[in-house]
Amino acid sequence: MVSSVSKAGGKLKSWLVPEQGKSDDGRDQWPSRTAFLLAAMGGCAGQGNLLRYPSVLYNNYGLQWFIPYLMAVFLIAIPALILEVSIGQAYRGGTVIAFNNINGRLKGVGMGPVIVSFVVVQYFTVNLAWIMNYFRWSFTSPLPWENRIEEFYWNDVLHVGNITEGSLTPGGGSVASYTDYFQTALIGETVGWSIFIWFLIWLSIFHGVGWTGRVVYFTMGLPIVTTIIFVGRSLSLDNASEGVKLVWATWRSDQLASGTVWQTAVGQVFFSTGIGFGYFTSYASYNQKYSNAVMDAIAICGSNVLFENFAAFSIFGVVGFLRKWPQDGERLGAFVVGFLTLPEAVLQMPGANFWAILLFFTLVVLGFSSAFVMLDVVATLICDSGLTKLSRAWVVTILTVVSFLMCLPYCTEFGYYLLDGIDRWVNNIALIFVVWSEVVSATTVYRWRDIVDQTGLVPFVIYNIGFFGGQLFGIALAHGIDDPGAGAGAGIGFWVLCSVIAAVMARTPDTAAPSFWNINVLVRKFWFLAFYSGNQLRRDLNVIVGQGRNWKIPSFMPFLLRYISGPVLAIIYSFAYPEFHTLRYDPMMIAGFILAHITMLVVILGFTIPRYYDVFIPVERRMEGTDTTVAMETKGEIGGRSLEDAEAEHGKESGSDGDVGKSGNGGLAK
Repeated sequence: MVSSVSKAGGKLKSWLVPEQGKSDDGRDQWPSRTAFLLAAMGGCAGQGNLLRYPSVLYNNYGLQWFIPYLMAVFLIAIPALILEVSIGQAYRGGTVIAFNNINGRLKGVGMGPVIVSFVVVQYFTVNLAWIMNYFRWSFTSPLPWENRIEEFYWNDVLHVGNITEGSLTPGGGSVASYTDYFQTALIGETVGWSIFIWFLIWLSIFHGVGWTGRVVYFTMGLPIVTTIIFVGRSLSLDNASEGVKLVWATWRSDQLASGTVWQTAVGQVFFSTGIGFGYFTSYASYNQKYSNAVMDAIAICGSNVLFENFAAFSIFGVVGFLRKWPQDGERLGAFVVGFLTLPEAVLQMPGANFWAILLFFTLVVLGFSSAFVMLDVVATLICDSGLTKLSRAWVVTILTVVSFLMCLPYCTEFGYYLLDGIDRWVNNIALIFVVWSEVVSATTVYRWRDIVDQTGLVPFVIYNIGFFGGQLFGIALAHGIDDPGAGAGAGIGFWVLCSVIAAVMARTPDTAAPSFWNINVLVRKFWFLAFYSGNQLRRDLNVIVGQGRNWKIPSFMPFLLRYISGPVLAIIYSFAYPEFHTLRYDPMMIAGFILAHITMLVVILGFTIPRYYDVFIPVERRMEGTDTTVAMETKGEIGGRSLEDAEAEHGKESGSDGDVGKSGNGGLAK
């Protein structure tokens, strides 16, 4: 009997705390593909799915919303996600190592997501601490926010201090007075719950991806169950169907003529998927090298879309029950749904305490699953770099303590205002710039010497002056004369002019382009200048992630990344500056604005002085990506051979299962 109990205990221990698995190249490995997918989905499926998305949907209610929303999913989110997952898996490292393999001057691009994650996770945990406050009070009957919902939120949870609002001079030409924050004391309960959240984060990632792979079964599985329960309860409320009809049985075609709905849709998809935080690349690096990266990326993005639209039913059931119909000119913020509307709804339900506990527990677990993946990005950078000989457990422990200390300013009586300032500009400036730099640089400078060898250096420079200058010139003109159409026309016109000049000046390539682009010499030269870099990155990555029966990175993805995602993100980025101009009297907004630009500076300096970033890459891996290449030939472990030949040989060696994980340790990561 004792022996049986001992064996059972041993099996339980081995499942909970497994020995860290290793890939064929010696890198730590996820215990299963499901564990990777759940961890990556946990980064996507956070509080934004249950709070922010319903607010956006409320403000843009109607079936017409799904036209720009789904276009943003397919044209921006999925291509960017495929890029992040593929480079992490193929190059066997976090963002800095991965982008260094694309080009040595892109190490700063790889540092951008690490900084964004490190900054965001610090205030994200404080937001979770506020939710824990609600969770604690949910065990009190009657619920303490009854008849005082707003007062409870602002005074009992946030404990916001008194401020004197600043202002601009008439006409907004200068600052008349700056906002004063008089009360700066730490809030004990917020600090206490922050310690608890940081402990959970440490517990989830200190032992490596083997242990994290077990944690995500809880952090993703349980919220899915509780969300289903909450959706069912919300839809059973009186008049819930009327709330649902706002979205699914209403059509407002006139909204599609507004630029706002398109901008909002892109922003929502962008933020809800978690692109630009670096955890997709870091987590994909712990996959087997030849896993099906494209299928995984689509599954991650698709599950996020399904989850947030399913979760929205719970909110709109409540909207119908409370008869809180949208009003012209009134926009509902994310905090209103989470902290005002839903708490009000549970007051009206039989068994209010149970539903309050379920609601805030779900929000905490969803947010927690996003928090630990962000800190894991930083841990992966440090552990991969060889900066320290400390074990992963010690690295995570030190990072957790430092992050907790850095989150303390958000735990003060001015913490809510600081959080708002940092969050606004890190998201609206730093994050968008980071992703823009990812999608554009990867498809511009990858194997750029091949392009120069075929066309010459001057045409390459002129073409890219047209591409980047067109975005800058067009956006600046659009804002300057308040005419988006004229700005777009001018920007595209400048790009076309530079493209023609570059193509005319370029020498005739001695290597053939893909069949269609060989119709004449001018078109072939244009193809090398405009499309070669992204197309070759796709082909080289497919040598690794597209083996056997794996889904291939589609041929149109490089075009979407460079010519659709890039300009769209640049346009969204540009809207941040006019907004800041109206808020520049607030020190918290200024702090967030400065921090966002420091992040941008780190990215840009990596391009100009890349050697200073070598400290974040192991010595033996610093020369990766510098091997000599030949135009239109793949590189790496199958260097020079066509993808078709490589696949044919792979099929002979490994049969039909598509697993070439034991074919050797060569490859793009050498």
